[in-house]
Amino acid sequence: MNRSLILLPLLVAFLAGCKPDNKFQPPPPPEISVAVPLKQDVTPYEVMTGNTVAFATVDLVARVEGFLTSQSYVDGSPMKKGDTLFVIEQTMYKAQVKEAEAQLDGAKAKLVQSEAEFTRQETLLRQNVTAQTTYDQAKAKRDSDRANVENAEGNLTIAQTNLGYTTVQAPFDGVVTKHLISVGELVGNGRATKLASIVQLDPIYVEFNVSEQDVLKIRENLANRRLTVEELGKIPLDIGLMNEEGYPHKGFLNYVSPEIDAQTGTVLVRGLFQNPKRDLLPGFFARIRLPTGLGAKPVFLIPDRVIAEDQAGKYVLIVDKDNVVRQRRIKQGQLLTGGLRVITEGLNADDRVVLTTSGRAVPGGKVVPKETTIAPPPPGDNITK
Repeated sequence: MNRSLILLPLLVAFLAGCKPDNKFQPPPPPEISVAVPLKQDVTPYEVMTGNTVAFATVDLVARVEGFLTSQSYVDGSPMKKGDTLFVIEQTMYKAQVKEAEAQLDGAKAKLVQSEAEFTRQETLLRQNVTAQTTYDQAKAKRDSDRANVENAEGNLTIAQTNLGYTTVQAPFDGVVTKHLISVGELVGNGRATKLASIVQLDPIYVEFNVSEQDVLKIRENLANRRLTVEELGKIPLDIGLMNEEGYPHKGFLNYVSPEIDAQTGTVLVRGLFQNPKRDLLPGFFARIRLPTGLGAKPVFLIPDRVIAEDQAGKYVLIVDKDNVVRQRRIKQGQLLTGGLRVITEGLNADDRVVLTTSGRAVPGGKVVPKETTIAPPPPGDNITK
């Protein structure tokens, strides 16, 4: 048998068992979304917390003694200024007014008589017909009767005032609380008796405290210029309640305390808000947005969700000109409605910020950037378009 015929199958089997070595093929760079920072003119502000406070709260009290004869309102109902709320028994006080009026009429009648006598004695004295003592007596009687008239007028005023106190009226537009005294009870027995309270809700205050550090920052932004009371009243304030998104309630700065509380290191600040529908009630917790400077300035905006943090602070990922992911340290400002965050330091206008947050972008790794844009924030948020 030919030996070549025997070796040929063995050679074929050997060659069939030989395969080329496997080599690692790296995966292609991931595709990620990037965008340059959005540039907008934004008024700088700080977000603080505070509480709503009634514009005015007055206790309604009985200032005269008597039995409560009527209640003219429903507990918790809004009332207008001058509306009658309670009436105290008036019989005795009306009688006192009539008595005082009668005393005044009698005093005036005596004064008319004494003035006539004084005039007559004055004429006789000039004619040397009467004595000086008679003239002096007439003058003293006239002056005494004048004093009696003034005293009677005062007593009448007191009686009328006490009669007026028997009707308790609303001192301003507001909501009256539940009554504390029932009809038929004795009130004002030696002391002022509280009947109820009235609360003015429109407008309404919002009070909060600003730290000393923030006060100094605001002064620096204002170039240490002191604002007048009129200028303070034009600074806008925005607030939002716990269950509200953003800051739907618009008002203005109303008061800034002239001194810092040494115990807390803060300054009391108050805003004034119109509240026609009584959406705001005294005591509500409120988020307050306070401008820290006058006028808007250009800033960079990026989505807040792309900002990360480690022990060294806040940072974002950017893609350089070689499409390599880099870490960039930043300083952030306020958060705007819509999830955009103001960046105060760390970014340039041409930086390509990584918007993909799935973990595919790793610092030092190469990527395939997909250019996109950042949507502008919705109207509001102190943004100048």
